[in-house]
Amino acid sequence: MAKAKTDSLIPIERVASRIYLIRGMKVMFDFDLAELYAVETKALNQAVSRNLERFPPDFMLRLEPDEIENINRSQIVTGSQRHRDPRFPPRVFTQEGVAMLSGVLRGKRAVEVNVSIMRAFVRLRELLATNEDLARKVAQHDRQIAVLFEHVRNMLAPVPVKKHPIGFIHPKD
Repeated sequence: MAKAKTDSLIPIERVASRIYLIRGMKVMFDFDLAELYAVETKALNQAVSRNLERFPPDFMLRLEPDEIENINRSQIVTGSQRHRDPRFPPRVFTQEGVAMLSGVLRGKRAVEVNVSIMRAFVRLRELLATNEDLARKVAQHDRQIAVLFEHVRNMLAPVPVKKHPIGFIHPKD
């Protein structure tokens, strides 16, 4: 059986470092994708604009002004993006949106980059699943340890001694 080729044009770590959590979704910014695809952000956005029917709201979204302000304060955006035209807020793409970009952007590099990005999303999903599984196991062990402590506490508790009264006790009492 032939070994699958796993080396890619772009290291998975480089792609994974550009995946952000916005509005509860894992997304990538248009300018990061443009850099990875080796095209201008403007060219990427033009290709998307020409094919908007391929990008429903769960594939791509535009950021709100308050989100942009928060991003500009953080270290996500490079210096050149701070001076971006405010009429055109950044687009962010979910995993599905990135997959759809492969149909919009053409060329060998676009295909290779898209494969790298998909691998990064899958790897991230695997890591999150592993963490959830680990958290579930820890919670189960916590419950078992709590039961053990309860048993030990019961074993160490002093046994109540019944004192029998001295003298005759009438059966009616």
